[in-house]
Amino acid sequence: MPIYEYHAVGPESCDFCVTVFDIMQKLSDEPLQFCPECHNPVRRKISRPNLTSQSPSLSNENIEKHGFTQFRKVEKGVYEKTAGKGPDFITDKEVP
Repeated sequence: MPIYEYHAVGPESCDFCVTVFDIMQKLSDEPLQFCPECHNPVRRKISRPNLTSQSPSLSNENIEKHGFTQFRKVEKGVYEKTAGKGPDFITDKEVP
């Protein structure tokens, strides 16, 4: 359920609505029209969402655990293995 912010719009307000207050509501709920404490008019603020995501760790252990191999660029056309199975180097240059 999202948390909505409200602020008082009337000239009088209580300690609860004198500053912005938060209310957890369902998406289907109607916006509050009045302060739940003093019943003065309130208006819902438009606020930025709190977007968090659980991204997987890119640690060497996690990369190896999931069967991937990671390389880092050493120089143009040469890559060195940093995690996982596979060759220690990959190169597009001819090796004598």
